[in-house]
Amino acid sequence: MDGFSDIAFFALLSKEGSMRSAAQQLGVTGPAVSKRLAALEARLGARLMQRTTRRMGLTPEGERYLVEGARLLSELGSLERAIGGAAAVPQGLLRVNATFGFGRRHIAPALGTFARRYPEVEVQLQLSDRPADLAQDRFDVVIRMGDMPDSRWTARVLARNRRVLCASPGYLQDRGAPSSPQALTRHACLFIREGDEAFGTWHLRNGAQTETVKVRGPLSANDGESATAWALAGHGILMRSEWEVGPLLRAGQLLPVLPDWRLPPADIYLQFHGGAHLPAKTKALVDHLVEVFAPQRPPGRADANW
Repeated sequence: MDGFSDIAFFALLSKEGSMRSAAQQLGVTGPAVSKRLAALEARLGARLMQRTTRRMGLTPEGERYLVEGARLLSELGSLERAIGGAAAVPQGLLRVNATFGFGRRHIAPALGTFARRYPEVEVQLQLSDRPADLAQDRFDVVIRMGDMPDSRWTARVLARNRRVLCASPGYLQDRGAPSSPQALTRHACLFIREGDEAFGTWHLRNGAQTETVKVRGPLSANDGESATAWALAGHGILMRSEWEVGPLLRAGQLLPVLPDWRLPPADIYLQFHGGAHLPAKTKALVDHLVEVFAPQRPPGRADANW
């Protein structure tokens, strides 16, 4: 038996005043109660009760064990209520990571409405040029884009998204629109560099047909907005997520290139530590973001209307 259960046992025995009455409360036999008391005294190396055929009385050691044990049980109860309350009510520090462009444009406003909804939660947003590592960087929630995240963590689809090729009307008028993926090799292409990853190799699919093209271009950046500005200025063909260029495509400021060809997946995910004891603050944020981005998450694989 552990120490806290022994304290609770001894408190019940002292309250009932007899082995028989304590046994009835515990649903065991009288000898079982006597055996447990003897084991407790042997573990402590002290006699806790004076026992006769008619009555039981506490020894000085027994009185101390009862009084201080009751204090410990009370403190344990307060601790468990506090922990349980923290699990039930969203509160405390919540650390969130997202990439610069998407985080600045979409996650930051959503966190603002979350803060008004849950004023007891302190949110720290960190933006980076690539998603953080959930395990090493000690974030509560990471927003990722692309393939399904690491299966070690829990993930929820936040929004459907796809990558598109696009260019300005002026560029396509001057250079012509490529008619096939291989024709991209004769065009100026704009690149987004992410960390030390290789860039300039584009993978395209049209039904069962796949093409891998090594393209070149005069400009590259680790910032999507800079590359989008170059595309708008007519510097070349850009591969970009629909969440960023969708409004520009609808306005005609950019035009789709090779629209029948699909690019690698770019769905947006929430990644977090799951399990049976998900903190209330994390659950509240996940539910809030899923609710906010519901319009960008149509049924099936339909593309969102960014």
